[in-house]
Amino acid sequence: MQYRIEWKPSAARAFRKLPRQVQDRIRPRVDVLASNPRPDGVKKLEGDENAWRIRVGEFRVVYEIHAAVLMVMVLRVANRREAYR
Repeated sequence: MQYRIEWKPSAARAFRKLPRQVQDRIRPRVDVLASNPRPDGVKKLEGDENAWRIRVGEFRVVYEIHAAVLMVMVLRVANRREAYR
């Protein structure tokens, strides 16, 4: 069962603004979500029934899982200080 990865436009813009080294660390972690949307180390966010997050160093990737349509929507890519605001 393969999930489709979609990026919210604001998340895609934030990702493109990151340094290349950081992008190279984040991209494989997001790509893994296509085959397993809940890998080891992922946490469910409180206050939102669909939001999950993965840690990549000082950065967080916040995403939603839409199992009915087999889609993972990346909502936000940000430094940990700004990720949950």
